[in-house]
Amino acid sequence: MKNPFKSFDDILIRFINQKIRNRYFDIFFYYVTYLAGPTFLTLISVISMIFLHGKLRMIAFEGVVGLFVSGGIVQILKRVFSRNRPYWILKELNTYGIDLSDYSFPSGHTTAGFSLGTIMAFHFPEYALFCLFFGCIIGVSRIYLAVHYPTDVVAGMFIGIGSSVLIHWKIFPVILSHLLW
Repeated sequence: MKNPFKSFDDILIRFINQKIRNRYFDIFFYYVTYLAGPTFLTLISVISMIFLHGKLRMIAFEGVVGLFVSGGIVQILKRVFSRNRPYWILKELNTYGIDLSDYSFPSGHTTAGFSLGTIMAFHFPEYALFCLFFGCIIGVSRIYLAVHYPTDVVAGMFIGIGSSVLIHWKIFPVILSHLLW
């Protein structure tokens, strides 16, 4: 994929991956990226959907729908753009032993974080800033670990938020109306 933002991506990833590197961030971002991955977030949402009741079950169900829709969009775009991961190109980056075989654009972790965070923010507006901050931390972790360029993360943010807005206001009400009849 030709990247019109190449110099922005290269400067910002080197700054986040190398200049702010410290042992606390190494541990924090390594674990954040795994605990906030699409698989884990989907698993937590499915478990919540099974064990919770009433409104919380419906919120968990909406979260699962959001994660599947946004995740599907990510997988299609990864195949369309086939963008190499930063550490495949920029050899001086700290990779923390992570070796992935799929493509970089867009960030699935960031998409999942913002997708679930946006849905949670709709239902719990008093925690909206925390929910969106959660998505930001996931995105920064992906750049810090050199598995995504900043533009991969920004695209994931837009996909996560956009798909969840669409699901919350347009798709989920239709699903609920069919389930209730």
